[in-house]
Amino acid sequence: MKEVTAIFDIGKTNKKFFLLDKDLNEIHKVYARFDEIPDDDGFPSENLPELVNWVRETFETAKANPDYQITHVNFSTYGASMVHLDENHELATPFYNYLKPVPEDFEERFLSNFDSKEDFELSTASPYLGLLNSSLQLYYLKYYKPQLFEKVRWSLHLPQYISSIFTGKLFSDYTSIGCHTGIWDFKRKAYADWIRSEGFESLLPPIVASDTIIEKDGISFGVGIHDSSSALIPYVDSNKDPFALISTGTWSICMNVYNSSELTEAELNADCLHFIRPDGQSIKASRLFLGEHLRNTVKKMGEHFGVSYELYKDVSWSEGHIDLRSETIQLLFDHSILKPERFGFLNGSDANFVKFKSFEEAVHQLFNELTDLQISSLQLAIGDSEVKKVFIDGGFSSSEVFTNYLAIKLPQFEIYSSSFPLGSTLGAALIMKKKPLSEDFLDNVYEVQRIQPKPSS
Repeated sequence: MKEVTAIFDIGKTNKKFFLLDKDLNEIHKVYARFDEIPDDDGFPSENLPELVNWVRETFETAKANPDYQITHVNFSTYGASMVHLDENHELATPFYNYLKPVPEDFEERFLSNFDSKEDFELSTASPYLGLLNSSLQLYYLKYYKPQLFEKVRWSLHLPQYISSIFTGKLFSDYTSIGCHTGIWDFKRKAYADWIRSEGFESLLPPIVASDTIIEKDGISFGVGIHDSSSALIPYVDSNKDPFALISTGTWSICMNVYNSSELTEAELNADCLHFIRPDGQSIKASRLFLGEHLRNTVKKMGEHFGVSYELYKDVSWSEGHIDLRSETIQLLFDHSILKPERFGFLNGSDANFVKFKSFEEAVHQLFNELTDLQISSLQLAIGDSEVKKVFIDGGFSSSEVFTNYLAIKLPQFEIYSSSFPLGSTLGAALIMKKKPLSEDFLDNVYEVQRIQPKPSS
């Protein structure tokens, strides 16, 4: 019987379960996707009961396998989502989607508690984002759904909720509360004053470090960790040189542990923020809704060219399609969801698909533009720090077109791409096992390679 670590890696789109051996090699995996369900207002949201059933059933199946003995379990999930429980630890409210629009008067009503919008943003290192600031979900419940709010005894983030299914223990952790939540005052390193004045602090479980372990039934359970912060752990633990990480997926998050400078108003307006590391220290980060936007755009592109949109994953790099547009800031395609104007770009229109002879040519131009925006976001996180290496982790790391454009456009940096797209899984395992990493860990496990622009295929 082989001793293994079990990790649930729950993204907004893909739900994953892995068993890792003692050397952190993947030996078993399960993937799942679930259709969203309407919340009490009809807005699509995660089917949390179905997710919980899948988590339980998947774990029990793995536990019953005579080939494995599960010794450790941890949970990496997407952030910005809170689960609200009653005194019996049962769901007290629907599980709200962080993309759910707020009422028309919500922003003005909430920000009236501060001297200005900037006062809220600078103190909490969080751009105002509506319900994407997870703490505002509590404000939303208190003032717009008071009958539901009366039932709430505990509010915790999704990673810690999934952990509590197994342990029965409720916690908050630094990586979840320090992720554009609006909960944390980064200067005082404490809950923000508005959280206390609204009476929300008593609803939040005790804060523990992300490496906290709960022993139950002979198994060590982690308390869960925010996926973007989890993806950073293997690089921090095994790399001595200053670097920045682009963790890609539904969101593309640029993180720089070597830059903890205070945020400026301009940086906040460009969606730059602070995250909190598992040890409670702050780091500078920037965000793009890159993966979601890519999927939506290639679907439209596929319809235009009459091909399956998923073919974009197989498009090979071709120098013949390079157009770096060094003298213009005009984009061809519609990237309005990414707010390109914050980086000085002029938005285009998807009607411009007609300018291209093939799906492959259009995909190259799309990645050309996306990497322009990605670089602008990356530069916010890098700032004035002495970073010379950039690692790309997650789904975009496998795109030859994406990584080649970055390597061409960033000649002053060493660009590395990981062929192991599940960094958040590995981070969640590492933080529990506290396993010392060798200097060649990234090469051996991640198969990290420096990107040198390839010739045309």
